[in-house]
Amino acid sequence: MKQKATQPTTEEIHNFRKKILVWYKKNKRDLPWRSAADPYAILISEFMLQQTQVSRVVSYYQRFLKKFPTVHHLARGNRKTVLALWSGLGYNNRALRLHESAKIICKQCDGKVPDSYEELCALPGIGDYMASAVLSFAYNISVSVIDINIRRVLIHEFGLPAEIQLPELKALAGKLIPKSKSAIWHNALMDYGAALHIEIKKKIPPATKQSKFKGSDRELRGEILRRLLKNSQLKVSDLEQEFPADKVARVIESMVKDKVVKKTSEFIKI
Repeated sequence: MKQKATQPTTEEIHNFRKKILVWYKKNKRDLPWRSAADPYAILISEFMLQQTQVSRVVSYYQRFLKKFPTVHHLARGNRKTVLALWSGLGYNNRALRLHESAKIICKQCDGKVPDSYEELCALPGIGDYMASAVLSFAYNISVSVIDINIRRVLIHEFGLPAEIQLPELKALAGKLIPKSKSAIWHNALMDYGAALHIEIKKKIPPATKQSKFKGSDRELRGEILRRLLKNSQLKVSDLEQEFPADKVARVIESMVKDKVVKKTSEFIKI
């Protein structure tokens, strides 16, 4: 039988909040999206931060927002330009889903990023975590946001079992959010978790392990996209001469499925 998390007392909650917020006041990271007033800018950051280190996102975020300063600019944007600005960040289907979401927001929501969980989850590429993050960071709504750092902090600080399930962890996390401080609180937890990452990681492994990039399908996928951004199309047989044919076929199939590329009998193109 799995061990259940012990519920913290009112005093423990108070002390934990104080500890985290005092630490955050002295150590918070200066990240550009944290000063953004427009929920659209928060939406961009959340799409970019999926499975990507914060340090890599900053420059991409700034370039992307400079080119597409509003959701309307992005909705009208050229698909190839969107992919070009995203190239190198990885998981390029995120860029296309963000682009499609912007179109839907402009068409169905009068250009306003939704402030309800259900409406956010109805947008392409947005699931439970991102919907919760947008609600918290863009609208300061008290909803639990559990990323890898927050998970580690809660397990570490409250002595929870490492195998604790997400619903139970979210229920606990929801009780810890200070009133009217959801955005600040979750930023504080994320920074605290990032600062203690090495120490905590030794005791609490992540829920999932990231696969190696070198020699992976993701690496080939990125290379194909970079070449397509320079050329109008690529010949499949040329790729098969340079890379294993089965890998080329698999990667192209996934890119077609994600609508990153289009394929004819001989060529692929954006």
